[in-house]
Amino acid sequence: MARIDRGFTLTWLGHHTFRLDTREGLTLLLDPWVESNPACPKEHQSFEKIDVITISHGHGDHIGDAVTLAKKFKPTIVCNFEIHQWLQRKGVTTTSPMNKGGTQELAGIRFTMVHATHSSGIEDGGQVIYGGEPCGFVITLEDGTRVYHAGDTAVHADMALIGELYAPDIALLPIGDRYTMGPREAAIAARMLKPKWIVPAHFGTFPALTGTPDALREELANAGVKAQVIVLAPGESVS
Repeated sequence: MARIDRGFTLTWLGHHTFRLDTREGLTLLLDPWVESNPACPKEHQSFEKIDVITISHGHGDHIGDAVTLAKKFKPTIVCNFEIHQWLQRKGVTTTSPMNKGGTQELAGIRFTMVHATHSSGIEDGGQVIYGGEPCGFVITLEDGTRVYHAGDTAVHADMALIGELYAPDIALLPIGDRYTMGPREAAIAARMLKPKWIVPAHFGTFPALTGTPDALREELANAGVKAQVIVLAPGESVS
């Protein structure tokens, strides 16, 4: 277990799903895909409680367990308005929708929705339903630490604004390539965001996701970025 001593624990559950346990005892689940996630260890697929779930977009590898976990634990679900409507139709009553550029506070945690470049269709009953625009989140914890969960995204110029406006301390960045940015693009994203730490994600789950943390380190050096890369195995934590 790596340590950065900020009073919280961040656990990678594989792919782009993270569990974040805050210093005040809240459990946050970012992009809830655990039960059918081939990278998520069995012992990390169960929870005692979930206080907040964030959803970056509507693809099954990011929203797959949202309905089941919402009905079991009644967390507040932070998502865009279209996913909120879909969840409501599924019988989920604890959504708290928002849109890009907005911020809301829940139990002392601030959630800011920021831009991502991707797609967001929800597969439902053999049809693809419009899931609104994809997004990322800057999550400001009780002590002011800012965690940027980029969601699935290409590198985009708005990351410079995210860095200027919110100055994330920790960036959870996809590096797998093909469906998101790869290591080269992630390094340029980090140059704009200026985080202290980077936790790479969305790699290694499937053969098509070819980006690696070693390649990210090389590209960061090429781009002159000094951020520390914290590589977690699925189920491993940094606290």
